[in-house]
Amino acid sequence: MGIIILIIVGGILGWLASMVMRTDGQQGIFLNVVVGIVGAVIAGFVVSPLLGVAPITSGSYDIASLLVSFAGAVILLAIVNLVRRGSVR
Repeated sequence: MGIIILIIVGGILGWLASMVMRTDGQQGIFLNVVVGIVGAVIAGFVVSPLLGVAPITSGSYDIASLLVSFAGAVILLAIVNLVRRGSVR
């Protein structure tokens, strides 16, 4: 059950990150959601312990863990946008 919630939350964060990066119409919703999930999980594993925040992968959905995961989704979306288009918006 936790993995399903993680996928849903990561997908929502990916969609929100695509709105912030203004890539929601260019890359397609599926790519944005997948990149959001991957970015949220990576940020949850790498950045959250460095900041002393419970990672989103542990099932802790507090504001700090959501913000760290959102930042990871935005950063990974920017990297994907840079690779695909050659410039970050």
